[in-house]
Amino acid sequence: MHNDKDILLNIKDLSIDFRTEDGIRTGVKKLDLQLKKGEVVGIVGESGSGKSVSSLSVMGLLPVPPAIIRSGEIRFETKAGEKVDLLSLGEKQMQELRGNEIAMIFQEPMTSLNPVKRCGEQVAEALILHKNLSRKEAKEKTIALFEEVMLPRPQEIYNSYPHQISGGQKQRVMIAMAISCEPSLLIADEPTTALDVTIQKTILELLLKLQKKYGMSVIFITHDLGVIAQIARRVVVMYRGNVMEEGDVEQIFKNPQHPYTQGLIACRPPVDKRYKRLPVIADFIDGEKGVFDSRETKFRFEEITPEQRKAYHQKIYSQEPVMKIENLTTEYVQKRNLLGKPLSFVKAVDTVSFDIYKGETLGLVGESGCGKTTLGRTILRMTEARSGKIIYKGRSLNELSNSQMKALRKEIQIIFQDPYSSLNPRLTIGRAIMEPMAVHGIGKGKHDRQRRTVELLERVGLGEEHFNRYPHEFSGGQRQRVVVARTLALKPELIICDESVSALDVSVQAQVLNLLNELKEDFGFTYVFISHDLSVVKFMSDRIIVMREGKIVEAGDADEIYYRPKDEYTKKLIDAIPEVV
Repeated sequence: MHNDKDILLNIKDLSIDFRTEDGIRTGVKKLDLQLKKGEVVGIVGESGSGKSVSSLSVMGLLPVPPAIIRSGEIRFETKAGEKVDLLSLGEKQMQELRGNEIAMIFQEPMTSLNPVKRCGEQVAEALILHKNLSRKEAKEKTIALFEEVMLPRPQEIYNSYPHQISGGQKQRVMIAMAISCEPSLLIADEPTTALDVTIQKTILELLLKLQKKYGMSVIFITHDLGVIAQIARRVVVMYRGNVMEEGDVEQIFKNPQHPYTQGLIACRPPVDKRYKRLPVIADFIDGEKGVFDSRETKFRFEEITPEQRKAYHQKIYSQEPVMKIENLTTEYVQKRNLLGKPLSFVKAVDTVSFDIYKGETLGLVGESGCGKTTLGRTILRMTEARSGKIIYKGRSLNELSNSQMKALRKEIQIIFQDPYSSLNPRLTIGRAIMEPMAVHGIGKGKHDRQRRTVELLERVGLGEEHFNRYPHEFSGGQRQRVVVARTLALKPELIICDESVSALDVSVQAQVLNLLNELKEDFGFTYVFISHDLSVVKFMSDRIIVMREGKIVEAGDADEIYYRPKDEYTKKLIDAIPEVV
């Protein structure tokens, strides 16, 4: 048992419920968690596991109502050495602790930063409030903090607005703000989920360095076990508000005792082998009832042999390409004069050439800003190319009129990263799937289209009961399935998947990846799979193209590139993949 003097935070018997339209829902159930001074603890679990709810209750930021704290206490030792129950403090007392003694870094820095205030002023404000510094002192301290979190051009970023800097830079501003008052406790809630693997790696290294320097205790929340392995010594695994397993990171990851933990570890695409199908949580537990399967897991790891892969590649690469990209260049206006005339351009895609073969999955990988999304949009002519050719089945897409292109769009489809923004919130999902069928004249009338829609919903693991529901009634993974069903409705041949699983939990991601592979096998689809996550791209792809600053730096067989990368940039991307110990 820990010495009581070593304990910074002690959560006892914490139970939180939520009032919803469907009645009372459990958020957290009898949670016990102790955090020692200077310790880094990881809390891992999927959406709805209760990990973020627990941290918001520590910060006193739970929305009450609909949140109802049923029981428990959260004891915290202040810098003055006083032990207080955070749940019994008033808002004024919590404000004195918040930011000063307990700080939090949120998942999405854009929503945590005020868009109409300069970045530096937002950090300086916290210093003025909690440390009673003058404006001049607060500015000097902020610039020093910006240097500490390794922001380039600290003076310039001090005067920049959030929209003027990149995602990784915004997250560093948030970290600077969080450590500005040297808190005893730092809660990091999914702080690297939206970032590229290379930026994620530097942010994790930075957090560990700062944690050691300031002797902070850290609660690090994520759904990615690989990230936990990089940063924490102890891990707490949560599922539906309950703690499933807790202990030393290395011990739990090497020898997980609980079926749920085993499932979470198995869901991650392995980089050293190729499975025919990724395991999902349902292979380890009875997901319907949330009951854990005490029998031996139903999942069997069936691998694709090198011989099977070779035979498939001989078949697809012996034919003519379905699409040829020749010297494609896409530019964006960087600067305009007062009259709106463009003065300078930035090349998002720079003289890129490659072929796509029917039945293959071509992976497109690189960091944010490398041009991969622009390339995908240019292929579809959602963004017009500056120069070069896109030849699909012998036809030059650049030369087609808008009406010709519209007719061809049903053959070439795109699945976006955020399913919520690509679905109309006012349309039921049944209507959302039927609409493109009506536009392209698929089906023999409304009843036929309804029948087809129900079949499509069942094909992607949903059912007829979902037909009249609206997008907000679905989880992120279910919404992505709806978008896949809508794409299938047009019977496309080439599908561009643009970061289509990057916002999903690892287990939901595994389900969607399996679904995409099954559909490819059943319908003979061709995929261009765009992602910044190399482990996912390697699992999905036959060939990989690595992009950097609009150019192709390396291209070839997926396994060849992963095991024998030629370019230093590719090596850097591979090294940054977080591995479970």
